[in-house]
Amino acid sequence: MGVDLSPTGHAVDECLPRVDAMSLHQDLLGGPPPTYLPEDPATVAELASGALPAQVAADHPTSSLAWAILADEAWAEGRTSESYAFARTGYHRGLDALRRNGWKGHGPVPWEHEPNRGFLRCLNALARAAAAINETDEAARCAQFLTDSSPAAAAALA
Repeated sequence: MGVDLSPTGHAVDECLPRVDAMSLHQDLLGGPPPTYLPEDPATVAELASGALPAQVAADHPTSSLAWAILADEAWAEGRTSESYAFARTGYHRGLDALRRNGWKGHGPVPWEHEPNRGFLRCLNALARAAAAINETDEAARCAQFLTDSSPAAAAALA
């Protein structure tokens, strides 16, 4: 028990709120905690072995990373509509994964956490392709979503 310094006669340590380990990791302004997607070793291993991204996406359709690579490849080859479709697929697969991992529709999705990068790349690719097909509202929403989710991703992918 601590020294009795409170005006109520209670020991000081009895008056202090209890802090558990979980509350130490929350945003001090009341925002949601960051969401960290789980590792996806099978997809990463297939891609690292040289497998075609289209085959990896077929083998692991929930992997945003495979869809992001397909979207970027299609974009680089001038296939804007395909890039848009691949990015949209990966974006929705990523939203599903985020929700399964506690995301409530907003909050940080750190770029620094490697498994989050597939989703963030799809979000960037979707903003880019939407702008190219004159879906200006969607492009603006996706760009803002990317910045809100991870300023580091927005900077890295700019």
